[in-house]
Amino acid sequence: MKPSFTVVVSAAIVAAFSASLSAQWPLNPKPNIPKGADGKPNLKAPAPRTADGKPDLSGIWMRTNRTEAPGTAPAGQPPLATFGDIGYGFKEGLPYRPLALDLVKKRAGALDNPDALCLPQGPLEYHLDPQPREILQLPQKIVIVFESNYGIRTIYMDGRPLPPQGEPQPYWHGYSIGRWEGDTLVVTSNNFRGALTGLPGDGWLDGKGDPFTDALTLTERFRRVNFGTLQIDVTIDDPKAYTRPFTVRVEQDIVADGSEMIEFICHENQKFLKLTGREP
Repeated sequence: MKPSFTVVVSAAIVAAFSASLSAQWPLNPKPNIPKGADGKPNLKAPAPRTADGKPDLSGIWMRTNRTEAPGTAPAGQPPLATFGDIGYGFKEGLPYRPLALDLVKKRAGALDNPDALCLPQGPLEYHLDPQPREILQLPQKIVIVFESNYGIRTIYMDGRPLPPQGEPQPYWHGYSIGRWEGDTLVVTSNNFRGALTGLPGDGWLDGKGDPFTDALTLTERFRRVNFGTLQIDVTIDDPKAYTRPFTVRVEQDIVADGSEMIEFICHENQKFLKLTGREP
């Protein structure tokens, strides 16, 4: 008898998190962390800045554990997204086109989730994954390294224009350029591998399977609220999948205890398809 999907996935999750918790690198506290009178990190301290005066987004960040009921976002802010459902905070749901709604229904059960297939996750999945990510802020580019599936994303900061949709080969992470508007980093991305490629795992925004297509233009506004908090407002503009653009909020917390990123190689000896009875 083949093990059930629920049993297989539950076992895989337990194994993954057990390995992560038991195989950490030694702590290496950073010297530039502001401290309060009690000697503990002061996460409410002002955000650090680079030599040119821009907010420094560098650091290891974890998705926040804060939650928010639908329709209760702070005034003037978009709803908080969740890893399993980016539209959770919208009382009326997401503005699906028939294509998108059909894909969500077909994806129920998450067997083709890119994370489960050891493929790169979608842009919001990476932002919301419970595993950490590290931002490396350089003068000409910003690099984000995601521990999950060892994803690496580059944001070009050298003033180049965004290439026309369909001109470069589509990227798993899209083609991203950034610019500063005051203290907010604005990143625009296009040329994603979208759901219309027809390949398993392509075009997932969240664990539920909300899709994006090859028409997606993604706009992210990164703002380091204080030393310990990073807010990212993400606008999805995908006319093939949704009737209008919509914006969600992502919040991340700095890792201030000296923890380091660890290696996560999902491709090695990957047996998910076999264990779920779908390998040819």
